[in-house]
Amino acid sequence: MKVNDKYLNFYYETMGEIDEPVIDPKKTALLLVDLQNEFVLRDFGEALEYKAAGEWDRWIPFHDRLDNIVVPNNEKLLNFFRANKMAVTYGRIACLREDGEDRSPVQKSEGWNNMLMPVDSYSAQMIDELAPMKNEIVVNKTTDSVCNGTNYLTLLRFMGIETVVVTGIVTDQCVACTVRDLADAGLKVICVEDACAAGSMELHDAELKIMNVIYCNVMSTDDTIQLISRNLQ
Repeated sequence: MKVNDKYLNFYYETMGEIDEPVIDPKKTALLLVDLQNEFVLRDFGEALEYKAAGEWDRWIPFHDRLDNIVVPNNEKLLNFFRANKMAVTYGRIACLREDGEDRSPVQKSEGWNNMLMPVDSYSAQMIDELAPMKNEIVVNKTTDSVCNGTNYLTLLRFMGIETVVVTGIVTDQCVACTVRDLADAGLKVICVEDACAAGSMELHDAELKIMNVIYCNVMSTDDTIQLISRNLQ
């Protein structure tokens, strides 16, 4: 397969083509990262203090991308995985204590990362369109990576998963941390570029360019579905 020129980084710009990922659908899981009410619903963003006083306008393109591209593509992937009885998993930011003292220092830091989302709160739940169904695994994290500080990697190993298809927000933080940890753990990773979003397209594109080929294969929703479909039996 030809590497997407848009996400071709310095290390691989002379490669031309790379081998297509070898996918066993029975050993492939979908992972949706942080597509929660707190981050996706516009009402939450408009109410947050750090987006007040004119700050909110900067976030409108992010929410437009979520509404028009990211959420519909995640729905498409979810429907495909469910229809083919493939594993569906979720990672979400959710602390176990009401005061959030169990959060990592990163999640307690000042600025955009400083989020207090107790596990049972409305803000911590996945959005309705992408809500988990019975037998779909939800991992609660107080870190950026879904893998670090959780039993996610252990669960994948128990289920015999070899490939993880990653979507979600934000591309340059929780998604990127998760992709790198999955790759370092020996898993094959596909990061679905049009099912992810960052605060800006500049950050989104830059992070995908950095990760492509080295840590994951950056692919579109349609290309990911086509790749898996060719390997369905």
